[in-house]
Amino acid sequence: MWVEETVAGIPDISRELQEKIRSRTAKVGIIGLGYVGLPLAAEFARQGFRVTGIDLETKKVDQVNGGTSYIGDVPSVEIAGLVEQGHLRASSDFSVLAGLDTVNICVPTPLRKTKDPDLSYILAAVEQIQKHLHPGMLVILESTTYPGTTEELILPRLAETGLEVGRDFFLCFSPERVDPGNRQFNTRNIPKVVGGVTPACTEVGTLFYQQAMETVIPVSSTQVAEMVKLLENTFRSINIGLANEMALLCDAMKIDVWEVIEAAATKPFGFMPFYPGPGLGGHCIPVDPFYLSWKAKMNGVEARFIELAGQINGSMPHFTVTKIQTALNDRMKSVKNSRVHLLGMAYKKDIADVRESPALDVLALLHKLGARLSYSDPHVPRVKLADLELQSQPLLPSCREADCVVLLTNHSSFDYAGIASQSSLIVDTRNAFRAWRMEKIVRL
Repeated sequence: MWVEETVAGIPDISRELQEKIRSRTAKVGIIGLGYVGLPLAAEFARQGFRVTGIDLETKKVDQVNGGTSYIGDVPSVEIAGLVEQGHLRASSDFSVLAGLDTVNICVPTPLRKTKDPDLSYILAAVEQIQKHLHPGMLVILESTTYPGTTEELILPRLAETGLEVGRDFFLCFSPERVDPGNRQFNTRNIPKVVGGVTPACTEVGTLFYQQAMETVIPVSSTQVAEMVKLLENTFRSINIGLANEMALLCDAMKIDVWEVIEAAATKPFGFMPFYPGPGLGGHCIPVDPFYLSWKAKMNGVEARFIELAGQINGSMPHFTVTKIQTALNDRMKSVKNSRVHLLGMAYKKDIADVRESPALDVLALLHKLGARLSYSDPHVPRVKLADLELQSQPLLPSCREADCVVLLTNHSSFDYAGIASQSSLIVDTRNAFRAWRMEKIVRL
């Protein structure tokens, strides 16, 4: 029985839920235990909530329940402690939703080959929530998507239960801002934006996140919150695209693009440095701008900046392979049958994530050209393409044997001095060898 009632005798479910949240007695659920979901589950468990993580991958469920973390930013010893204390458990059974007070959806939102949004994972999660939706439940979508998803796709399905949003249940969107491998900013200290379908939804969602996050920023609607994430990553995509286009231009004009950027960055106002590379990778920046572009087309707007940046960034693996070809040709060698050793398969330094990694694109292009390939990556023990499977090799012996070494991911653990001395030719796409001024080092 609800502890408070309105004048009309209808239970004030919002106040009841808020009291549960404040007292840490609310039972928290997280659907999707990946790079977003597991750190979020651990953070709320750390704050004293009883958290249930839900994932269809039984391997992940077993690892969490066994006290083992598969996410680099969450230590296994922490997961083990939270499980032992009874604050964290995992399940692949969606019926546990019936006993939860809050549920966060943290599932993938990839693009189809046609570059339009694939929301099948979200809809599958919502279908399960719909079966177990009950009065007093808070539902929050964190998966990146286009503006309008929460109210246009999720709300109608949950409303089919006969429950009223803002009175019987509460629905919000809060964009995930996870940056894997970032030692300065984590789930707790990255400001959290949240927007609800109704003011009551925003109030409850804000209170929920305030229990575990240092800073919570409420906004006026779910559409604003959805657009926030797309703006953030489109901003990065476009500026990285500009840096990559500058790299192409500087290469044609025989100008060192890295020196240009470093000098421009000395300006104390009006300039923010972005850097070129072999392409964009990860679960956000290569994908999110296309969500915005797709939605823009649905509203009769052509997102030319966004699409052009995507084209430029998408061309960088090809440009990298061209640099490799030219560097080998200058030494009277062809790519075919040359031993090319790649440094780094992850999409960014010091993590194991290979999603959308440009290194895999470079690997595939070189494979098609007939190169004899190998790679080293302390975080990625094995990579597999459709017709090629490789294992990470010892660093310096592989560099000594290679006709060309290509730095694609600048992991901190790489012995750069050793690589510089042991390699006969290096193509550096990350400016990691800037301290070595040698003719054998070719920079992007």
